[in-house]
Amino acid sequence: MEGLDGSGKSTQIKLLHHWLEMEGEKVFFTEWNSSPQVREATRKGKKNQSLTPTTFSLIHCTDFADRYERQILPLLHAGYLILSDRYCYTAFARDAARGCDRAWLRKLYDFARKPDVIFFFNLKPEIAASRILNGRQKLKFYEAGMDLGLSGNSVESFKLFQEKIYQEYLLMTEEFDFIPIDASAQPNVQHREIRAVIQNKIDLQKYKWKTRI
Repeated sequence: MEGLDGSGKSTQIKLLHHWLEMEGEKVFFTEWNSSPQVREATRKGKKNQSLTPTTFSLIHCTDFADRYERQILPLLHAGYLILSDRYCYTAFARDAARGCDRAWLRKLYDFARKPDVIFFFNLKPEIAASRILNGRQKLKFYEAGMDLGLSGNSVESFKLFQEKIYQEYLLMTEEFDFIPIDASAQPNVQHREIRAVIQNKIDLQKYKWKTRI
């Protein structure tokens, strides 16, 4: 599931995870930037504000590759459904918004298989930004895109950065066959649509736990 911060994708993937578990599916959840092997390097780089767009991109790719090799691939081979809160398309959007070459980014992640279903939670940047800003007392340096020099004001910089990311997502929609979800719709409406897509595109019977008689 892909989309801007504040688009509601994390809520929906948790609902989907719960539903699939209740249906008896073998399912595993993974999320962006969560490798314990890489987390400390990322934390130090952010704290020192020493990450360039290229080093930031490479660190995130290292995190993704570690989770891909240790979690995603082994569990796919074991017959699990994998739910990913952000995939390589987050890097394509954010890193390109930071000025990294799009072709280079796609080559960097070409080891990763394309997911069977890619949901894009489409929400106007100003609405997504307002959701984030209403729940935050302070924006982090890189979260706000302050490294790009878009604005000296963190809130204004965040809004401009989110707009750039959003435009990258729109450019990718056709290239990667994103399934758009209207992220401004009611959560229950979104969830019904997501379930319907999953049931139509995935043979869920293949992923059910086998019970012994």
